[in-house]
Amino acid sequence: MTTSGDKFNPYTGRALVPNAIDTTPQSALLGLEPPRFCGDCGRRLVVQVMPNGWHSVCSRHGAVDSASRGQR
Repeated sequence: MTTSGDKFNPYTGRALVPNAIDTTPQSALLGLEPPRFCGDCGRRLVVQVMPNGWHSVCSRHGAVDSASRGQR
């Protein structure tokens, strides 16, 4: 059960729990992977990876890209 205040791991889709072991893949921590899940609702994102960055869209929370996250 989730509440409106829950946040989700953008790489695994699991709810973030205080004091839990971080299960984020190492490649994501290094900035090599785009987020695959929405950090607000945990839904799967539509992701497009391009040579110069990535672009992802959540059906409820809109778009985010590598330029806006400072990962270009």
